[in-house]
Amino acid sequence: MNKENFIIYSTADWDNPFWTNKQHIASRLAKRGNRIFYIESMGLRAPTVKATDLKRIVKKISAFFKGVRNVSPNVWVYSPLAIPFHRFWFIRFLNNNLLNLILKFYVWKLNFQNHIAWTYNPTVLSLMKKLKPKKIIYHSVDDLSASPGIDKSLILTKEKELLKEADTVFCTSLKIFNQCNEVTKDKTFYYSNVVDYDHFSKARENLEEPNDLKKIPAPRIGFVGAVSEYKVDTELILSTAKKYPHWHWVLIGKVGEGQPGTSIDKLLSFKNVHLLGPKNYNDLPSYISNFDICTIPTPLNDYTNSMFPMKFYEFMAGGKPIVARNIDSLKEVRDAHYSYGDIQSFEDQIKKAIEAGVINPELCNALSRENTWEKRLDKMLLHI
Repeated sequence: MNKENFIIYSTADWDNPFWTNKQHIASRLAKRGNRIFYIESMGLRAPTVKATDLKRIVKKISAFFKGVRNVSPNVWVYSPLAIPFHRFWFIRFLNNNLLNLILKFYVWKLNFQNHIAWTYNPTVLSLMKKLKPKKIIYHSVDDLSASPGIDKSLILTKEKELLKEADTVFCTSLKIFNQCNEVTKDKTFYYSNVVDYDHFSKARENLEEPNDLKKIPAPRIGFVGAVSEYKVDTELILSTAKKYPHWHWVLIGKVGEGQPGTSIDKLLSFKNVHLLGPKNYNDLPSYISNFDICTIPTPLNDYTNSMFPMKFYEFMAGGKPIVARNIDSLKEVRDAHYSYGDIQSFEDQIKKAIEAGVINPELCNALSRENTWEKRLDKMLLHI
């Protein structure tokens, strides 16, 4: 593929400590010589008066006045200042028109006139079209309509409009693929989430224990990700923490990410539940290396049944046994992890994982080596 200009409309800020598809795709496109103009989150969720949201608003205002930042070779990042009440048409009109003027200036200044638009945000079709991209790519990585605080009707309406206009659509779960494919047919492709294998496979090297893990006894049941109620089954954690006080839960991640109302008071009341907060991306292999088991303890809801967990192949690349909820997307890899459906089967699978270790190590290693960002991007670019 020739070197291209990409404008990426993200739903995540560039410096979020937990990189997802948006940053991984952007950074790897840039490393291949493409030029990236990365537009940060426009705030699809209505803000609350919680301290986390207020801090985020202050941060967004500060980033807005910094203008465009050249964060790495071939990558420019812009943080738009948008009024977050998207359910009102006049707010969307105001946001889009103001942002259109600003982006037109930067597109001219940075010479991005001849570009491919790649969006994770289904509400920006009119904005993208005003900048006249030569192609529109929609990368659907989550069911945003099922996220807390999101206007479901708006998302579904705007997504359908986008699907009709997009040249290529990528989906990270079979459920999302089937929904999109009803509209787009032969231009929709399913590619699950993958892994930075070179980074997370370091966990196989028996890395030194981080200081905040040294006082936590084994067995350690580890989780890395957003500690939010719609993504983490807190009732399961509370039940097993009470029943098995010698099992130590280690939760790494920001509390309330995407759901500021998340309460952790009950979790904090257990001595065998340890919330260590978010960690630097570079340090994650050290933590995973010193877990006995990695878990993906998701509750069952519309959001989780439409996702392929980012951590699945990251844990697998780290050589750890994985115990995960039997959500739809993981059924295709059920031979490579311990799958559970309720609290009792979770307890049973934890016991098996402690005793037996990784299921089918050769298969797990092959899967994690095959499902890397580089190989995934190669396949995606062929469609583009």
